[in-house]
Amino acid sequence: MAKSYVPTYNVDDFNEIKEGKATILFPKNNEVFYNPVQEFNRDMSIAAIKTWRDLATEVKMERFNKSTNPNKIAPPTNITILEALAASGLRSVRYAKEIDGIDHILTNDLLEDAVESIKRNVHFNGLSQSLVRANQGDAISVMYSYRDKGRFDVVDLDPYGTAAPFIDGAIHAVNKGGLICVTCTDLAILASNNHPETCFAKYGGNPLKAEFCHELALRLVIHSLQQAANRQKRYIEPLLSCSIDFYVRIFVRVHDKPLMVKTVASQTGVVYHCRYCGSFATQKFGTCEEGNNNNHKYHIADAPVVNQRCANCGSKQDIGGPCWLGSLHNEEFVRRMYDNVSKAGKSMYGTQPRMKGMLKVILEELDDAPFHYELSQLCSAVRVSCPPLIKINSALLNAGYKVSGAHTRQGSIKTNAPPKVVWDVMRTIVKETGRSAKITDGSPADVILSHEVQTNVSFAEHKDANPESRRIKLVRYQINPEKFWGPKARHSEAPKAKKPKLE
Repeated sequence: MAKSYVPTYNVDDFNEIKEGKATILFPKNNEVFYNPVQEFNRDMSIAAIKTWRDLATEVKMERFNKSTNPNKIAPPTNITILEALAASGLRSVRYAKEIDGIDHILTNDLLEDAVESIKRNVHFNGLSQSLVRANQGDAISVMYSYRDKGRFDVVDLDPYGTAAPFIDGAIHAVNKGGLICVTCTDLAILASNNHPETCFAKYGGNPLKAEFCHELALRLVIHSLQQAANRQKRYIEPLLSCSIDFYVRIFVRVHDKPLMVKTVASQTGVVYHCRYCGSFATQKFGTCEEGNNNNHKYHIADAPVVNQRCANCGSKQDIGGPCWLGSLHNEEFVRRMYDNVSKAGKSMYGTQPRMKGMLKVILEELDDAPFHYELSQLCSAVRVSCPPLIKINSALLNAGYKVSGAHTRQGSIKTNAPPKVVWDVMRTIVKETGRSAKITDGSPADVILSHEVQTNVSFAEHKDANPESRRIKLVRYQINPEKFWGPKARHSEAPKAKKPKLE
C-alpha cells in the first residue's frame, strides 16, 4: 500500500496555470516544464478518449443485450488509463476532471521531482490518490509489468521526442479493444531526408523530403505500431491520425484478431517520389483476395510499378517507406468526435475552433488515396503562376475523379487521378497563360509540357470544388500561435542541495 501524500508545499512558490478544468502549480524554478501550445494536444486527447469510450460502451452493451445467458452480468463500463510519461501530471489531472467513468489513472514518470509534482497537483485539484495514482518508474518496465496483472483500457504515450522505444511496451500493456494514444515530436527525423538512417532505425522506414512529408510521417509511425502489434498477433486500427504543429498525434484501437494481421502486407508498402515534379506512386507488398466464408487468399504483389526515371519529367526518383498505406482514420469515429466537439463549445475545450477545423478537414479528406500534391509545387514544376485551388479541383472533378485537401498541408491536392491526368490539367493551365521563356529545351519542365494533353479538361467550377470546411470559415490550418512556439526544453530533475563538508 502506497503511503498517503502529505502536502508540504507553499503555494507562493508556484505559478498557477489553468487549462481546461485543471489548475496546476508550475514551479517558478521550471522544475517541470509547461508548453501552452500543447493544450490542443490535450483537448484532442480528451475528446478522442471520450469518443472511444462511448463507442466501446455501446459495443459492450449491444453484446450484453444479445446474450441469452440467464445469469448474464452487465459488463463494467469504467475505464483504466496509463499515462506512461506524465511530467507535471497536467494531462492526468485533466483526464480525471473532464472524462467521466474512469476507474483510475496510473500516472507515471521516471524522475522523483516529476512524481512529486504529480502528487502535488493531484492534491491541489482535490482529486483522490486512488483515482490518480502517482508512480515512479521506468515507463517501459511499468508497461511490461502490467501485461499479465491487468492491462489498461487506454495507454497514453507523450514523450519528449520519439515514442519508438515505448511502442512495444504499450502494445503489451493495453487491453483488447483498447486505445493507444501516441505523440512523436521528432519531425526533423520523420518529415525530412536529413537523417534517413536514424528514421529507419527508429521506425523501420525511410522518410522523404516531399510535399507529403508530414503524411508520410504519420504512416511511418503507424507502420511501427502495426509491426509491434503484429508480433503479438494483434492488429492496430487507426482511428484518428493528426499532423499538428511540430508533432504527430495518433489514436489507434488494438484488436486481438490474427486474421486481420494477415491483411497487413496488403496495406503496407513503399512510395516512389520524383525529385523534380513531385509525382508519386505507391507499391504494396501484398494482395488480399477475398473468398467465401472468410477464406482469403494472400499473394505477393507484382512489381515494379515505376521505372527508375519519372514517366512525367524524366527525373530520378526517391523511395520512401516501408510505411502504412491503409486508412489513416475511422470515419465513424472522426464524425462522432466532430459532433461531440461541436456540441461542447469553448467552455469545455479552449481550442475548440481549431479542433472543429482539423476534424472537419479530416472528414473531407480522401481516405483511399495515400499522399497528395501541393499546388505551388505543381506550378513551380512548369513555371506558371498559381491559379485558384478551386480551379484545379474543378478540373479533376469534371474529369470524373475524386479530390480533396489534406489536413497535413495547406494548398494540398489529394486525388485518385493518375499523375498523367494531373499533369494534363497543368499543361492546359500553361496553354491558357503561356509558356515561360525560362524553360529550356530538354529540361524537366520541357519534358512535362512536351506530352500531348489526352484528358478532356474543363475548368467550369464544380459544386464540390470548394470544401464545406472552407465555405463555413473553420480554422482549417493553424498559424503560429506565439513566438518560439515549438518544443520546449527537455525536462530535467531539479539540482539537489549539496551536503556540507564535514570538518
